Amino acid sequence: MNNKIEKNLLKTIIFTFIAISSSMILAISFFYVENTKDYFDKQMLKYKDDYYLEIKDTLKMKLRMVTDILDYNTKHLNLSQEEIKNYTIDFLSNLTFEQNSSNYIFVYEINNWEGGDNFAKMLVNPNRPDLFGKDISTNEEDGNGKKFREEFLEDIKKYGESYTRYSYKKPDSKDFQYKLSYFKYYPTFNWILAAGVYIDDIENELEIKNDELRKEIKKQILQNIILFVLFLIIALLALALLSNAIYKILKKYRQKVKENEKELKVLNKSLEEMMSNIAHQWRQPLAEISSILMLIKIKYDTNSLDFKTMDKKIDEANNVLEYMSKTIDDFKGFFSTNKEKEEFYLKDLIEDVININRNILELNSIEIDINIDKNIKINNFLNEYQQVVLNILKNAKDVLIEKNIEKPTIKIYSKTNQDSISLFIEDNAGGIKVEPINKIFEAYFSTKEDGLGTGIGLYMSKMIVEKSLKGNIKVKNSDFGAVFEISVLKNC
Repeated sequence: MNNKIEKNLLKTIIFTFIAISSSMILAISFFYVENTKDYFDKQMLKYKDDYYLEIKDTLKMKLRMVTDILDYNTKHLNLSQEEIKNYTIDFLSNLTFEQNSSNYIFVYEINNWEGGDNFAKMLVNPNRPDLFGKDISTNEEDGNGKKFREEFLEDIKKYGESYTRYSYKKPDSKDFQYKLSYFKYYPTFNWILAAGVYIDDIENELEIKNDELRKEIKKQILQNIILFVLFLIIALLALALLSNAIYKILKKYRQKVKENEKELKVLNKSLEEMMSNIAHQWRQPLAEISSILMLIKIKYDTNSLDFKTMDKKIDEANNVLEYMSKTIDDFKGFFSTNKEKEEFYLKDLIEDVININRNILELNSIEIDINIDKNIKINNFLNEYQQVVLNILKNAKDVLIEKNIEKPTIKIYSKTNQDSISLFIEDNAGGIKVEPINKIFEAYFSTKEDGLGTGIGLYMSKMIVEKSLKGNIKVKNSDFGAVFEISVLKNC
């Protein structure tokens, strides 16, 4: 009879523990899933806002590059303004126009700032060659009845620029889609320059990102559920061993006191209370361990798990386990806008550029190897130098990702000559397959696939180095990949 009581008591402890642990894990899982969904929605909303800001910045950067080229040509080409205008119109009209893409620049020449049927003449529009040289009206409505030209004209009169949404025919299509365009006034020629992107193209990219995030979230949820189930299994195994040990203790004590019925009843009462206390005392430690595991997982998922936190949480878990073990024995966690020359340390500048790109570099497991003497100083335009380094680093990063290099590495090192300092940026992407190799510095030349690059970056980098920094930039292929060399005087 006493043996039966003991077995029932152990079964009660086990079932109670299973019920408590299962309820706790289900509650934690539900809490985690709900919080993960909320985190996903917030991240997706933030990504969408950031992506639209990035699109706006990209459109503005395109026109800034064009105006930089126009400014340079106006100052340095020995041509009349009308000749430069015609040259520019021909140049912009013959840029590569990608099918079903909004990657083109269009230009208006202002006739009447008050608007009307002849407010401007269309000079460039690869999407609408039928409008070339024709007067354009601000009264014309888009596909949804909006007078969008009135809107951007008013903005330009006030601010010199405008971001405007409107419905317009897509290239090589009869369909009208919403489009976001950036308009910029260029007073030298009395032109309005513009570049735009279709909203459906943006939304398609966002949907792809949305699907990727959803798959990642589902993967994380599944991993956590598996982790919780494994924890429950381990806890059950531990409980089974504990139950067996307790059963042996009960049996031993029962044999010792079976001659005295009264003492046996008292002992059974005591042991029953003790078992109840053990089950009660295990609830909090088990909840603590689950909380520790969940925090570690969340920190890991959000890339905020550092060694200090990991060590702290491991110590906390060990303390809890020690407490549980003790319970068995005795039953009981840039850019600066400065346009003046200044003296700067080359290594500090490189580290600043790396920090700007650290997240994307770490995300793609790109190793950065810097070998620059910390005492090397340059007296020049820091911001321009920084932009050139940033652009070359971006090109190296892009080609490493595009070619899916197994162990992507970018080496950055320097060489000091008598009067000059050379900075080298070398990747291991296999080199540049272009002959002659210096062709990559030409305007609008790109080694990337159609639609993935404009080629403006290296052209402008060369202009900055040669015209502003008074240096030179070269490129060659090494045994591993491309090597860019930027050479400037120590004191320019």
